[in-house]
Amino acid sequence: MRNVNSVLKKNNYYAAESVQLVYSGSDFFEKLIALIQSANTIIHFQTYIYDEDETGLQIAHELKEAAKRGVKIYMLLDAFGSKDLSKVFIADLKKSGIRIRFFAPFFSKNIINLGRRLHHKIVVVDDCEALVGGINISDKYRGSANQTPWLDYAILIKGGVCEKASKICAAILNKRFIFSSRFPRSIPADSDTLVRFRQNDRLRGKRQISKEYIRSIKNANESIYFVSSYFLPGRRILKALKKSAKQGVAVHIILSAQSDIILYGRATSHLYTSLLKQGIHIYEWEPSILHGKIAMVDKQWITIGSFNLNYLSALSSIELNVEVLDKNLVNELYKHLQEIIKKGCKEIEYESYLIKNTWNNRLANLVTYYLTRLVLKTLAIFPKFLRWSRED
Repeated sequence: MRNVNSVLKKNNYYAAESVQLVYSGSDFFEKLIALIQSANTIIHFQTYIYDEDETGLQIAHELKEAAKRGVKIYMLLDAFGSKDLSKVFIADLKKSGIRIRFFAPFFSKNIINLGRRLHHKIVVVDDCEALVGGINISDKYRGSANQTPWLDYAILIKGGVCEKASKICAAILNKRFIFSSRFPRSIPADSDTLVRFRQNDRLRGKRQISKEYIRSIKNANESIYFVSSYFLPGRRILKALKKSAKQGVAVHIILSAQSDIILYGRATSHLYTSLLKQGIHIYEWEPSILHGKIAMVDKQWITIGSFNLNYLSALSSIELNVEVLDKNLVNELYKHLQEIIKKGCKEIEYESYLIKNTWNNRLANLVTYYLTRLVLKTLAIFPKFLRWSRED
């Protein structure tokens, strides 16, 4: 692993008191509720999807109870992802004292907001604890006795480094994007648990996550693991993955056998042949929809958060990931990935895939792939459209 002192000095990693991998299902929501219940002064709560179902109602109850204790609560929800919330539900939150705002309503001041979305999922409590990942507030991510939760992840971080997460949330909430990145707390140089928050927001000049993906792939020596939903990466990442595989790096990509977006799975399937041909291992998770976004390189470096490997995340949406250097977390994630590959995935074999992938399937995949890329790239490049004026 890289020298800790150089990491702190050059790459802006900071020590955390602790980090913990959190899984979708009861694990995530139990920790989220405990976090809200522990709040004393302030909560920043920002997410893409908030559903008004059993899970959403329970989290809303906990937030209202915290507000009764005098905790200041700032909620920022994406106006598209959380568009189904009722006026009664929203009014009830506001009545309890919760400050709630919706990011980028579809129609806003002569602007039609399309691809520009608040996609990250983060809760920060008292500037000292943060829960960051890809898990939305919905029954789908919690699961039930009869339904396997969507496969997804988050990370629970404790320590002064969470001030940075709080500042990021406040900046987006208040539309003030210039803030100091310095932390008043001391940073022990001998810490074994290092983290840094990384953002993607191209319109604000931030492409930290996408650049770090490419850098880490190119610098990989032994292994790369991706858990990736909505997998349609750009040419630079695809080229880097194939080159790493040619150089002997063991590349493993875990995708979803089923997709919640019509035709997306077929579009992703178009990439299988060229990836498998380079010796890249592809696995499909079968028990539920896979929604996670994780990368692990050389069993040393992890990134986890909201960032998908596609044009929307790279060029348009506001995304947040956490990069982690921690041996214990790496070991836990590695064991978990081996377990889900063994127990919940089928591996796509090159020869058998070629036999099953008939010419009409290949044609359908090809057309769907380029059509999906065109739609995503259009939304990414033109996230906002001007509306015509009343005089026209």
